[in-house]
Amino acid sequence: MTIKNSNIEHFKDTLQAEGLRLTSQRIAILEDILASEEHRECDDILFSLRSNQISVSRATVYRTLEILEKGGFVRKMNIGDGRFRYENKLPKPHHDHMICLECGRIIEFVDQEIEARQVHLTKQHNFKLVRHIHQLFGICEDCQPAAANKGV
Repeated sequence: MTIKNSNIEHFKDTLQAEGLRLTSQRIAILEDILASEEHRECDDILFSLRSNQISVSRATVYRTLEILEKGGFVRKMNIGDGRFRYENKLPKPHHDHMICLECGRIIEFVDQEIEARQVHLTKQHNFKLVRHIHQLFGICEDCQPAAANKGV
């Protein structure tokens, strides 16, 4: 995957602000993140890198993910199971998530009515919205039959 020069420059600036250098390992982590549409844990990213013969430590992946989050390259997601997932934010527009409590599947969606309602509510309460996270937790279509058998 080829990364845009503007993304590399932004990444380099973000690293420098943290007192870190741009290394081939960090570029590989960025490339891996930007190439994926999945919501992955650190270990998933580490496995992907190592599968592609890239030698990188878990600590480097964690630290780089923190930098990528600060720089706006990734979103760190807490879906309530104690494990964080990371998703590529470039060039994706804002979206929300439905999360299956059975299998962990994450479905992205955009609903303009929800977005408009949020804008209306913030204006109504003279509230300056900075960001929001909208996550719906439930049971996906594939898991519903088994969940029904369990009384869910």
